[in-house]
Amino acid sequence: MSTTETPTTEPERLGPRPDAPARLRTLLHRLVGPAVAVLGGVLLYLSFPPRPLWWLALLAFAVLGGVLRDRTWKAGLGLGYLFGLGFLLPLLVWTGVEVGPGPWLGLAAIEALFIGAAGAGMAVVSRLPLWPVWSAALWTAAEAARARAPFGGFPWGKIAFGQADGTFLPLAALGGTPVLGFAVVLCGFGLHACVRQALRLRGAGPLRTALRLPEPAGVRKGAVATALLTVVVPVAAALGARGLVSDAAQDGTATVAVIQGNVPRLGLDFNSQRRAVLDYHVRETLRLADRVRAGQEPQPDFVLWPENSSDVDPFADADAGAVIDQAAKAINAPISVGAVVGGYGAKLYNEQVQWDPKLGPVATYDKRQIQPFGEYIPLRGLIGTFAPGYTSMVREDFDRGTRPGVFTMAGTKVGIATCYEAAFDWAVRDTVTSGAQLISVPSNNATFDRSEMTYQQLAMSRVRAVEHSRTVTVPVTSGVSAVIMPDGKVVQKTAMFTPASLVAKVPLRSSQTPATRLGTLPEWLLVATAAAGLAWAVTRTVRDRRRTRA
Repeated sequence: MSTTETPTTEPERLGPRPDAPARLRTLLHRLVGPAVAVLGGVLLYLSFPPRPLWWLALLAFAVLGGVLRDRTWKAGLGLGYLFGLGFLLPLLVWTGVEVGPGPWLGLAAIEALFIGAAGAGMAVVSRLPLWPVWSAALWTAAEAARARAPFGGFPWGKIAFGQADGTFLPLAALGGTPVLGFAVVLCGFGLHACVRQALRLRGAGPLRTALRLPEPAGVRKGAVATALLTVVVPVAAALGARGLVSDAAQDGTATVAVIQGNVPRLGLDFNSQRRAVLDYHVRETLRLADRVRAGQEPQPDFVLWPENSSDVDPFADADAGAVIDQAAKAINAPISVGAVVGGYGAKLYNEQVQWDPKLGPVATYDKRQIQPFGEYIPLRGLIGTFAPGYTSMVREDFDRGTRPGVFTMAGTKVGIATCYEAAFDWAVRDTVTSGAQLISVPSNNATFDRSEMTYQQLAMSRVRAVEHSRTVTVPVTSGVSAVIMPDGKVVQKTAMFTPASLVAKVPLRSSQTPATRLGTLPEWLLVATAAAGLAWAVTRTVRDRRRTRA
């Protein structure tokens, strides 16, 4: 008996299905770009103070150039945003010290949008000749935008502010923070272009995929020239700009005293602490006066107190005015006092008061660039609906001043840029164009404990010193207070949360650097460059698509 075998039906062939390891490799490959973008942002953060690792900024932008090169604008938007988060989340963590993580996370997320937008533009221009130039200009344009909006802007984290110890610092005197930052970003992108061309030449296989390189081919001379020039030109410009940096005294010298009274740490309510801070600054000034009489310190020409050294209004509180007057008479020199003036129905100002030992208060400066959510609440009604506890922390909004602050103290013109104002180009520049021979940045960082914020702000003042070729003094309630020469070098500084005084003989200068004279012109030229590059790239893409369809 024979049997007939029935053939089995083969299953329908639908194509090979990827196995689990292949799917995992695909997923990991897709995550490489985002992970590298975040890493680049972290490298940029690490280039900022208190670390003297300014050169990491070059590596950060080399990484960003590799991530964005030849991407779509949508991919550039996302990768740029991740780069921004990697940079800003650790950089701005100090904003949550007092009020919790909400404002910190929200601020970083909003500010990173500007970097995301720049990333989209950089991806679009990455196919153009001289792409590092267009890309660096786009970064500068993004910084210009976030220095102005929303709510008056937030320029914290400008690339220039991480370069106080760097080779490129003299460029601040040439074109201000925009030119300094542009040079650093350009050099970083140029570094990527150099590596890219070197790997093309060598045909380095393992790095080709990571850097999105084509297969080895003939190296174009134009691409090599672009790569080299975008590194060599900014470095050469920085070396050439050293001639603009000088700490020579043009108008003689002045002996200045900087007072750091410190603040109470525990056990005091708000009102008693306000008076205690004033008493601490009076006490430290009286101690200095004793040392001056004993011949241990030179007689200062004038004395600088920090922001909020008297949160008790000396015009309304006779006792507060009396103790300030006592300190001025004891030191026998005018004092610039940081005071909170007004309120309770009257206009409220964060004010510097020039207090003469013989005449009492003779001049005032009202802070103009006030801090949103710290000194006033934008959209108070709306925010109060969702976060009533937060609006109650800032019960009264400060008003803005309207004119530059320049005090004439013992014959010296002292420009005032109060704390947050040091981050804004215009708020420092117009004190110099109004005649300042020396700049003071009175600040109050006690709220932020021992965070990196103090060192980030100190670096801003070092950049401003070079930008305008002026001595800059930084009196801070709790530290770090410092005296900075016009070449950006810190010659004296205090420890944090320690009562102290600094006395220094400093040069006075009246000449204006190119950066001071040009003002915002270099920044707007770079913004125009960014717009031109973006327009060229878009026009070129549209033309190529039309040719393809034809």
